[in-house]
Amino acid sequence: MPQLVGPQLQAFLIDVLRISLWLAILTVIFVPLERLFAAHPQKIFRKGFATDLSYYFLSGLIPALLLSAPLGLLAWSVNRIMPGSFLATVAALPLWARAIAGLVVGEIGYYWGHRLSHEIPFLWRFHSIHHSAEHVDFLVNTRAHPVDLVFSRLCALAPMYMVGLGGPAGPADSIVPVLVTLIGTMWGFFIHANLRWRFGPLEWLISTPAFHHWHHTRTGPINRNYASTLPWLDRLFGTHYLPHNQWPESYGIKAKLPDSLAGQLAYPLLRDPPDSTAAPSDIQTAASMDEVPAMSAEDAERGVIG
Repeated sequence: MPQLVGPQLQAFLIDVLRISLWLAILTVIFVPLERLFAAHPQKIFRKGFATDLSYYFLSGLIPALLLSAPLGLLAWSVNRIMPGSFLATVAALPLWARAIAGLVVGEIGYYWGHRLSHEIPFLWRFHSIHHSAEHVDFLVNTRAHPVDLVFSRLCALAPMYMVGLGGPAGPADSIVPVLVTLIGTMWGFFIHANLRWRFGPLEWLISTPAFHHWHHTRTGPINRNYASTLPWLDRLFGTHYLPHNQWPESYGIKAKLPDSLAGQLAYPLLRDPPDSTAAPSDIQTAASMDEVPAMSAEDAERGVIG
């Protein structure tokens, strides 16, 4: 046992150092941008900052540990169920083609996993932690209960493994899932950022802060914009909402969650949590027109509401 403690502790410290370095890089990039181009003026050390900082480290250390076993089992199963010729054809594709396929396939899996997290009360208990943030900025990207984080990652990664874009042999077989996960994580920091940037026609193809901020709205149409990188999936499945020149007035959910990290981690596990996150007002589909803010004539002409 003592022989194992040293390497394990060393690996843990290396991981902590790695994500600390990434945090420094993200801070240098996003803090000045959020001060110069803020969608909503807010303090750097706003309410919930310390808790979100704790989530950043928790989310950086937990997923790999919890996902390795199920993904390994999935890859092993796929290699014994899928025809070898199909897997060989996929493996023979150039990296750029496999990366694009992985991005699309993974995003479809993520979309439906994310949508189910809003529509199934049990899953919403965990996902509501992410939506309880009353201020949205780049750091909110990693504000997630470990159960919710692992579920969403599995939903995105499982389809890639099922079509042969990930395998158990070694790092070379995992390059596409790793690459897609890295791109999705980095883009997640951007779309959560407190930035008023818009991309014009490109917003049909790629998600933006405006697109995702509407997903976090407390007073606007809820349960929209589930995609993380490809908003055309929301258009395809009827959940797209992106006004031309409007931003949410407020963020968060109606339920009151504990402020502390420990309290939030325990909250979804309680049998009958106070102000249950499964309240209908928090998981309804927003199909009622009186929940949708009026759009301007210019927006109507542009057809900006999906």
